[in-house]
Amino acid sequence: MEILWPMAISAVAVIVTLIYASFLDIRYRRVPFIHWLPMLGIGVVCTGFLLWQTTADISLITGYLAVVVCFLYADYLDSRGRTDSPGLTGYYQQSLIFYYLALVLILTALSWFVFAPSVNTQLIPWYVMFAGILTYISYTEYKGSHGESARRKNKKPDSNIPELINRWYFILIIMILSITSVIMLFSPDGWGSPALVILLVSVFSGVFYTFARMHLFGGADAWALIFISFSVPTFPFTPLLGSPPLGFLSFSVLINALLLNLAAPLGIFIINIIRGNRAPLMYMFFGFPVKGDRIQDTWGFVMEDFDERKGIVSRKFIGFWDAIRRMYRNEGRVYTKDLRENPEEFQKELAIYKKAGTVWISYAVPFIIPITAGLITALVFGDIVFAIMKIVAGGP
Repeated sequence: MEILWPMAISAVAVIVTLIYASFLDIRYRRVPFIHWLPMLGIGVVCTGFLLWQTTADISLITGYLAVVVCFLYADYLDSRGRTDSPGLTGYYQQSLIFYYLALVLILTALSWFVFAPSVNTQLIPWYVMFAGILTYISYTEYKGSHGESARRKNKKPDSNIPELINRWYFILIIMILSITSVIMLFSPDGWGSPALVILLVSVFSGVFYTFARMHLFGGADAWALIFISFSVPTFPFTPLLGSPPLGFLSFSVLINALLLNLAAPLGIFIINIIRGNRAPLMYMFFGFPVKGDRIQDTWGFVMEDFDERKGIVSRKFIGFWDAIRRMYRNEGRVYTKDLRENPEEFQKELAIYKKAGTVWISYAVPFIIPITAGLITALVFGDIVFAIMKIVAGGP
């Protein structure tokens, strides 16, 4: 069995990091960003070395590095005020913006034009748009008008065109990276089939970065999947059930994680039935009741809205689309972690929960756990869905 040793080494680093990150997420419900960096450093070096071994194309390798740096820069712009990034505050942090911007633009220019066998004129307008969007966003951030903090201050999310650009610019960046990868895939002087690596990494990572920004996906979960795609873009060896057609490991990890995660709702439903808990069918799969006076001791989001009038507490379950809207706006959701850490801000809610007796909350098993299990099963067995399809189709 042929083993791609750079990917094997990187996979070990990823597994160790995910196990530790799972521990942090279970215990503290957060994974400081700095804990991802050693894994990412190993993964980038190993992936770059593998690309050099297989293609010896410095343009392709620089393009891969440009994508990685572009994602890190976007996170830098969006999360400069995060509490797990100490030491980069105030003017010092702000003054670094254009140095990081220059790194992104230089790496991209080196990949597309300088190290390429010849200048592909099709890439010029895309680079101009790429540089223009990032420069505009960097300037607005430097002036202090970009990011979540500005939206909270204005309390008018997506209220005008500049704000829409600030919020959704990275989708445009992902589209540009994807389109240019396709151009380099089919161009006679391009990267050829290895361009699929850049394309798949850009699209896959871009989707989950966007989901995280929309608050539809956990930040640690999104970064886990993104960094898996950066660090181990392909299988280190052929798994027991065979490799899927594209051989893109991260997609198989996600599929396996989703399948493994299905066991949790089914288990919750069975437990609710056994305990005699009653709620609309959908909520029986995704939540359970806890004692109102002990809600701070649990993990999860409150699934009900409460109101008290004349000493009488009324309650109703939060609808599906209403829950999606609250996730997107990052408001109107009560997290039990916030109740525990900032009880003074939720005195009214805590009093109502206590009076209500029980409160339904969503189960809170961090998705990073099935991601870890999905990675291990993908490495050993492969893509479970693809294997089932092969068996159904009667393939070898």
